[in-house]
Amino acid sequence: MSGPEGAQEVRAGAPDPLHDRLTSYAGRPAATAGTGKDPVNAPMIRHWCEAMGDTSPAYQGPDAVAPPTMLQAWTMGGLTGHPHGTGRSAAYDELLGLLDGAGYTAVVATDCEQEYLRPLRPGDLITFDAVIESVSRRKTTKLGTGYFVTTRMDVRADGEPAGTHRFRILKYRPGRRPTQRKAPLRPRPVINRDNAGFWAGVAEHRLLIQRCSDCATLRFPWLPGCNACAGQEWDTVEASGEGTVFSHVVMHHPSFLAFDPSGEGGPYAVALIELAEDVRIVGNVVGVPYDKVRVGLPVRLEFLRTDPDLELPVFRAGEGG
Repeated sequence: MSGPEGAQEVRAGAPDPLHDRLTSYAGRPAATAGTGKDPVNAPMIRHWCEAMGDTSPAYQGPDAVAPPTMLQAWTMGGLTGHPHGTGRSAAYDELLGLLDGAGYTAVVATDCEQEYLRPLRPGDLITFDAVIESVSRRKTTKLGTGYFVTTRMDVRADGEPAGTHRFRILKYRPGRRPTQRKAPLRPRPVINRDNAGFWAGVAEHRLLIQRCSDCATLRFPWLPGCNACAGQEWDTVEASGEGTVFSHVVMHHPSFLAFDPSGEGGPYAVALIELAEDVRIVGNVVGVPYDKVRVGLPVRLEFLRTDPDLELPVFRAGEGG
């Protein structure tokens, strides 16, 4: 993840008694003697790889290891919590309480950094400790003014150091919304040598999927090499345009006029579409309200011109939606 753009430190040298209190928590535990809810296990690895579309053979079979980016997943307590030590410490709650009491009531995750020390294998028992590493000086961002709080989690597998997960949030006081807002343009896609062919296809109203020349595996999004066999050569096939909603989220905050069909900056749905070709693509579903998007909803590809310089693939809800 990347942090909010344009973060600026409040006037250098300005007195900030709250910051002095907040920094007193640096070095105190955020979690102590935590244990993973489950050992590292093959079903969770399979679900992760299916969701990410990662077909690497390193994560399959009797000698499989877990994808390194799953490091944090093994420490999570789940929706109902976990009684064996994954809860945060009293010191961390006190720190957040100080910020809430001072009016910095909103929170957004800004970025994370991970360091991997050894592979995780099915059967490994996960334990961890976390510490409040730092609290920044007061910053002004596009979201509002607040403080960046960084925690560091040290993860162990069967008692051996396995990795470090550093996580940063912004606790902020939301800025005032302007009374009138000019509808913004959609963000411009980043086009580079690895995906230029995809966007050239979009310009021709074609959704192109890469196909490995060595093993014929289809892949999306576009990548320079094949996840299945590491082949470097590829060609493309054109998607039929048929698909279904595999998963979706509804974005409530922050509001962004460019993504809301009503133009009012209200909630909008972002869907992961499973195409008939058995690859997945993220896109907007059109033709139904955001609260009517559901898993299994049939959709059909079309192309939407959002402004004079940008056209995007979107998915219209089909019959029975």
